[in-house]
Amino acid sequence: MIIAVASGKGGTGKTTVATNLALSLNQGQFIDCDVEEPNARFFLHPHIEREETFSVDRPVIDGERCDCCGKCADFCRYNALAVLPERVLVFPELCHACGGCALVCPREAVTYSPRSIGTIATGKTGNLEFMEGALNVGEAQATPVIRELKRRMASQGTVIIDAPPGTSCPVIAAVGGAHYCLLVTEPTPFGLHDLRLAADMVRHLDIPTGVVINRDGVGDRGVEDFCRRENLPILLRIPHSLEIARHYARGVPFVQALPEWRERFQALYRAIEEETS
Repeated sequence: MIIAVASGKGGTGKTTVATNLALSLNQGQFIDCDVEEPNARFFLHPHIEREETFSVDRPVIDGERCDCCGKCADFCRYNALAVLPERVLVFPELCHACGGCALVCPREAVTYSPRSIGTIATGKTGNLEFMEGALNVGEAQATPVIRELKRRMASQGTVIIDAPPGTSCPVIAAVGGAHYCLLVTEPTPFGLHDLRLAADMVRHLDIPTGVVINRDGVGDRGVEDFCRRENLPILLRIPHSLEIARHYARGVPFVQALPEWRERFQALYRAIEEETS
């Protein structure tokens, strides 16, 4: 069972839901795919056993072989190469490491060298395996790190993926292939606007979907009316609670401080199992 926890916008409580769900199960694997701002470790407090650099290939142009014909730049759809009269400029931040420039070069002037774009950390918290990707500051492409995280994903047991916010390429890379997607939202006009976008994205990916309403009790009924119209089940409501907020501010998952919530998150997992059975 692969469960992706996503949201149309940041700040809805996506990581709160993902970490509390993982701790309530205390088994399987947790993957923090929000690589531009990973923060699940502050709540799960894993013992990090290994941290390694993650690199992608970047093109290197051999100036002696290259005749500046321009075929590599014509092929590149990401404008990572620019051909001048006497040399080729490479913009590694734009390169998607597809390998096409080397394939089309008639003089075999393109080779590759590794370029670090982030790190991948692995560890454990209780019976839960933990994995986190972190993009280097200034890097623009989160998707390669996310793909590597998912390549290392456990083949058995429950996997919970904390996806990036929004509906862009990194989110699709994180959510794609999941058996179920939890969309975390808040009952406000902003929450509703971005829930619509996220629900449309997951619909195109053909993934069964349910909704968690965080900070329930503020705002209006727009989110509930939307879920009813779109046949999106509301599987859990987390109230707008000062007590929960205090635990969050201290980095304490509220399933640990409030035992009744562990049972509610376990019930959420059972509801997901029923939805996917």
